Amino acid sequence: MKALIFDPFSGASGDMILGTLISLGADRNEVCEAIESTTDVSVSIEKVSKKGIAAVDVNIIVDRETHSRHYHEIVDVILDAKLPKPVEKDVLQVFEILAKAESKIHDKTLKELHFHEVGQKDAIADIVGSCTAIRNLGAEEIFCTPINVGGGLVETSHGTLPVPAPATLEILKEGGLFFYGNGKREMLTPTGAAILSHYAKPIENMPQGKAVSIGYGAGKANIDNPNVLRIMITEIEEPISTDRVEVLETNVDDVTGEVLGNLFDKLLKLGARDVVIIPATMKKGRPGSIIKVITRPEDSPKIAREIIRETGSLGIRVLSTKHRFVANRKITTIEVDICGQVFECRIKVAEDKNGEIMHISAEYEDCKKLSQATGMPLKEIIRRVEETSWDAHLKK
Repeated sequence: MKALIFDPFSGASGDMILGTLISLGADRNEVCEAIESTTDVSVSIEKVSKKGIAAVDVNIIVDRETHSRHYHEIVDVILDAKLPKPVEKDVLQVFEILAKAESKIHDKTLKELHFHEVGQKDAIADIVGSCTAIRNLGAEEIFCTPINVGGGLVETSHGTLPVPAPATLEILKEGGLFFYGNGKREMLTPTGAAILSHYAKPIENMPQGKAVSIGYGAGKANIDNPNVLRIMITEIEEPISTDRVEVLETNVDDVTGEVLGNLFDKLLKLGARDVVIIPATMKKGRPGSIIKVITRPEDSPKIAREIIRETGSLGIRVLSTKHRFVANRKITTIEVDICGQVFECRIKVAEDKNGEIMHISAEYEDCKKLSQATGMPLKEIIRRVEETSWDAHLKK
């Protein structure tokens, strides 16, 4: 799995995040075009040395700054930029994280909310550029180690505030990110916190894997330690395979058991990976059922159509899942001695990606036939087949 891991041992800000992503290989032309199409700035990107570490330094050059903006004004700026839809969605969600934190701290509605520092052109540029760069790198997962927020006090448009600033702390709380304080100045800005909160899952330690590439983004602080943000692309080895699925779900309360049984078989023939029908109590105490189907995303439309045709449901919920973990499965045949006779029986073998056997199960229909042929109880046939199978595989 290709994972993007932020390591903010010296804090994070919007320009530091943008610098690390460009250092890591994000297309700087695409990033600059996105920024300059959104707001009236120019972008300067250069290499600098921070305490001996080569890092990318991004400067957003603003000719004329605007006054503070209302939240809805920033939303309009983003929508007017006509960014690619996935990037636009991410940018709006980052600003929503900022807005909700500021709204709570200042006890203002989103409609009343003014952005000061994060409403300026350079902050908009940092967020648009970072969201564009992350999409450009195409990581499957994004993680963040504990963030150094610094310490002491910071000067803001609202006066002198403790570090982390109240809005920053609120974002950390809502995002569930791990953090600690080490230093005498602000090391994590609200913009940096919002970007990391939107994208990254918190981790306490680096996961086991192989570093593919590493980047450093320069901060502006002049401190004893290197003021850089480190980021890396890591190949994290997953012992279990994955595939992509969707879960379709609907509630019905006027469908007979015969219809549901027929639907069950039809959906499996159409390619459903699994079908579950759960008894439920509906409105006004009526008995009903919850139909849940696991399917490949490309099969969802035809399966949803069949559910509607057969049950009369007016809508099918799609429970989006990024992926599921699956064992590699194969069916093979084993010879088993039962009452002095040797029979063949099929078994299902589940393995991880390294070939390690995780589970063995006897094929029901074959075991049923052996039970009928020998007169031995079905559960004993299953036990013997699986026991023989494990013994045979462990000897290999």
